[in-house]
Amino acid sequence: MNWTAYVDGYCERTAPGLWGEPLNDLANLAFLGAAGMVWWQADGQRTGRVLASLIGLIFVASGVFHLVATRWGAVADSAAILIFTLFYAAVFPRVFFRVKATWAWLGAPVFLALTGVSAVLGGGLYLPALVGLAGFAVALAVKRDPYWLHFVMAAAVFALSLSFRTIDGVVCGDFPVGTHFLWHLLNAVVLYVVAKAMIGKTREAPSPG
Repeated sequence: MNWTAYVDGYCERTAPGLWGEPLNDLANLAFLGAAGMVWWQADGQRTGRVLASLIGLIFVASGVFHLVATRWGAVADSAAILIFTLFYAAVFPRVFFRVKATWAWLGAPVFLALTGVSAVLGGGLYLPALVGLAGFAVALAVKRDPYWLHFVMAAAVFALSLSFRTIDGVVCGDFPVGTHFLWHLLNAVVLYVVAKAMIGKTREAPSPG
């Protein structure tokens, strides 16, 4: 496989070059802003700082990909998002349902398996994240945990974000810059909302070992 192969997957990019997607690159700054706000709200809390660092990693990986537009950049971009998601899937049951860490970490391989199945069946890599957010909202609503509203909001925004990512290639004729930049902006909101919920819940009571 040629890892340096050119990737042209978005309306805005029309040729190779570091500044071929200026709007997508600038929209990446939303991830940096989200990372900074999460770090500030964490106020020294370890889980919050890890989440902030992982959002920062998404900013770097996505920024590099939209600059270099290569296959290795695309893999780095997807990997950064996956790392955040797997970490969150592992920590969520421990923080919100006080499941012991030994069992809570099973959330990561379970989510990874669901992502693989979704990709094979044509559901894409991001559908499981949307289902997961909705599932978190339902589980917390049943538990009567007020944080369920955070996940309803996150799921709604992510659904809209995923829609903009999906139609990017469709609207090129009428909207040459495409809609992928909105995927960045809205995803930054999603990451901030779920990270804020995690930080708030962690402060309520220490999680079990």
